[in-house]
Amino acid sequence: MKYDYIIVGAGLFGSVVAERIANILNKSVLVIDKRNHVGGNCYSHVDPDTGIEYHVYGTHIFHTSSRRVMDYVNRFTELNGYHHQVLTVHNDKVYQMPINLETINSFYGTHFYPQDAYEFIQQEKARDAVASPVNFEEKAISQIGRPLYEAFIKSYTAKQWQIDPKELPPQTFSRLPIRFNYNEDYFIDARWQGIPINGYTDIFNKLLDSEKITVQLKCDYFENHEQLFYNKKLIYSGPIDQFFGYKFGRLSWRTIKLETHCHLGNDFQGTSVMNYADSDVTYTRIHEPRHLHPERNYQNNKSIIFYEYPEYNPQDPFYPVNTSKDKKKLTQYKELALKKQDLIISGRLGSYAYYDMDKTILAALDCFDKLCEEMKRS
Repeated sequence: MKYDYIIVGAGLFGSVVAERIANILNKSVLVIDKRNHVGGNCYSHVDPDTGIEYHVYGTHIFHTSSRRVMDYVNRFTELNGYHHQVLTVHNDKVYQMPINLETINSFYGTHFYPQDAYEFIQQEKARDAVASPVNFEEKAISQIGRPLYEAFIKSYTAKQWQIDPKELPPQTFSRLPIRFNYNEDYFIDARWQGIPINGYTDIFNKLLDSEKITVQLKCDYFENHEQLFYNKKLIYSGPIDQFFGYKFGRLSWRTIKLETHCHLGNDFQGTSVMNYADSDVTYTRIHEPRHLHPERNYQNNKSIIFYEYPEYNPQDPFYPVNTSKDKKKLTQYKELALKKQDLIISGRLGSYAYYDMDKTILAALDCFDKLCEEMKRS
């Protein structure tokens, strides 16, 4: 069968574009994915032993300040109002993360007020600050000072990315703010945040629920592309370097491995995510998903937990590392993509970008807008 569009990837980007094409343009779409489920890395599943719904590829918190994104999401779910808090363990002591006034006072053994803390950190930064940081480490030290960096950021980052922080771009640190108050909300600037009330997989089932959409799982594009036919466009949301056969070399990706344990007791660590900052702890964090749905009030004496370990697995890329070498390769791949009229490469993997979920949805909506403009011109 020849479809109007073929979308590679049943994750957030591909599913949103498919829903718009089917329901607004009334065109046929084939969505394929090499995994055995929809939802990409946002896929959620109910553990049969505990009854707790968990995020199979690590904790995902939806957050946004975009009215356009929120209006779209509200068509398919409501959020449960969960607000994310992250804690980190350093030298067997628990601290707030991102670094806030409580972290500073606990770490330095002080009782600073906000202005005192601000002035103190300015002094800490001044000792080693770099006027124009060229890597992650220089940027971090220039923002928070060397002691806080070495305690909470350096080893954790090296573990998480499997690379010396000096090799990471400075903008990667921009995701880690410092605060001079006691606000513990991780996504402080998000107007809306929470977990979908019925889990993530429920959203994808609704997005793809159309007679115009055909979903084919366990279908690897690269093994089957010669049998796939379309009238208008191929929309690809997989790794851009793989699409072009790694012509300019492989881009650097970070992957994670989750080790599952069932804890006897209804609460293992008291929070959904606990980071471990020190290099002598091999895992980066522990996830406890029962805390993501406080409204469900799970009635059992068990809790499922996940130890997260960094892993290099080029067959299952999660996050772009984005070194200077990667950026050069990415430019070359994007130039190749622009030469193909019937191809769109986007999404987190296709764009080689560290998108949050709302940015992925916005990219999908923008992609659909461009498709509409093309149809008007044709």
